[in-house]
Amino acid sequence: MSTAALHPQTEIRVDPRQSAGKKFLWCVRREFWENRSLYIAPLAVAGVSLVSFFLWISRLPGHLRSALALDAVHQHAVVDQPYEMVAGAMMLTGMLVGAFYSIDALYGERRDRSILYWKSLPVSDVTTVLSKASIPIFILPLIIFAFTAGVQWIMMLVSYIVARANGVNPEALWTVSSFFQMSLMLLYHLVFVHGLWHSPFYAWLLMVSSWTRRAPFLWAVVPLVAISTIERIVFNTGYLTNLLGYYLMGGGGNSNSGQTAKTMSGLLGNFEPIRMLSVPGLWLGLAATGLFLYAAIRLRRAHGPI
Repeated sequence: MSTAALHPQTEIRVDPRQSAGKKFLWCVRREFWENRSLYIAPLAVAGVSLVSFFLWISRLPGHLRSALALDAVHQHAVVDQPYEMVAGAMMLTGMLVGAFYSIDALYGERRDRSILYWKSLPVSDVTTVLSKASIPIFILPLIIFAFTAGVQWIMMLVSYIVARANGVNPEALWTVSSFFQMSLMLLYHLVFVHGLWHSPFYAWLLMVSSWTRRAPFLWAVVPLVAISTIERIVFNTGYLTNLLGYYLMGGGGNSNSGQTAKTMSGLLGNFEPIRMLSVPGLWLGLAATGLFLYAAIRLRRAHGPI
């Protein structure tokens, strides 16, 4: 069987003289050709969110009238609720898509033997692994932001029209909720927390994906659970569990982590990128990400098809 036949739909030809940047971009394009769930899943959730909103829209006038009778804090909580729900659903979708993509990214090409074709191209293992890592860490958060912001602005526009048609002052929508600020906060949260802060998890999944011969999800999860259980039984401590929870919950990315988030601003935290960059946990996580990716590169170089 020829290597071209292994992957006929995504056959590409890479000029060895191309720069490393162009090769990297071709590898990123390849990931979207092969993994359409990266944009189809967020698009599907965005569509479901819009349908749900349109089914709910008849209650909007009464919803706004009741909100305007409350104090400013509770107005935020009532008016922002539909938008918070959309953002939460989209962020959860991004985390799940990123995790499932990472655990299959290197394992899948070894399983279907397409690794023989891709290794025949003048693209290094470093470029290949880094391009795969860039998807959940950098690109997927931007995709989630684009879909989420698009859905929220459609919701806002429709709400404005429906409110005016029903005799409710639509200006309340714009004064009660600062949607430009909400969008900026959402982007900040996705890039720093769902991207950089969660990068050790994605790098760990990629490393396991490049090594295991079967059941990559179990090999990624079971060792962590086993070590945490043994630590609890033998030493009566929970350092690993606390560490995993710290990074999973975005420990240093939200300055209001000890408070109940009742509004979109409370959910996403304050806009403090400088403070975020000064958190030691972020740099320790990025160091762990580098180690895991280095191991994934070495393992991909050494391992062939399953």
